Amino acid sequence: MRQIIFDTETTGLDPADGHRLVELAGVEMINRTLTGRHLHLYVNPGRDSDPEALAIHGLTTQFLADHPTFDQIASQVIDFIKGAEVIIHNASFDLRFMDAELAKCGLDRFSSYCGKVTDSLLFARELHPGKRNNLDALCDRYGISNAHRTLHGALLDSELLADVWLAMTRGQESLVMTSAEDEISVEDAAAQLKRYDAEQLPVILATPAELGEHQAYLDALEQSNKQPPLWSTLANQ
Repeated sequence: MRQIIFDTETTGLDPADGHRLVELAGVEMINRTLTGRHLHLYVNPGRDSDPEALAIHGLTTQFLADHPTFDQIASQVIDFIKGAEVIIHNASFDLRFMDAELAKCGLDRFSSYCGKVTDSLLFARELHPGKRNNLDALCDRYGISNAHRTLHGALLDSELLADVWLAMTRGQESLVMTSAEDEISVEDAAAQLKRYDAEQLPVILATPAELGEHQAYLDALEQSNKQPPLWSTLANQ
């Protein structure tokens, strides 16, 4: 499964008011592994950024004047995201700008070029209802360092969001464990599971050290989420 974690920076809040893209970036992930391949482009918007936007990204009109306009890099963007699931935090904002830029080039909407668009903000809100779910809050919640994030930048934010997305969606992908040298098909895995006899499986108890590490992990979860994890609640019943 190919995924692109994507982000943009803009001159302001609404393309309907003439605001444009100034930066975009995406990092590639295949089968939940970052490949190291990425796209990062600055865009000449042909206008100044609003003071509030400039304070967020720090990309001056003078700096951006030496970079290509969107129509010059549109095909590069489409080639990079084509067919992938594109993950964006607060996707409606970025999609408005991408669709507006593509329309100026006579091209189709952004979503028509990728397999699907997933809004990681909506996902986070379902996972953590009633809590702050901006990128900084999620980095703090999952222990992802963003100390180097003094200004917003599309590439840095994409990289941070990739780590956040992996943390939010982590989980055991299969009940059958295999090594890289001993991969098996889904059909073979299912056949193995059917052959298992639970009464014949050995019972391996956790060591005191492992129990201590587990308790430390639960304590960290409780501190991060400001409430006891479900495991602790059930254990105390």
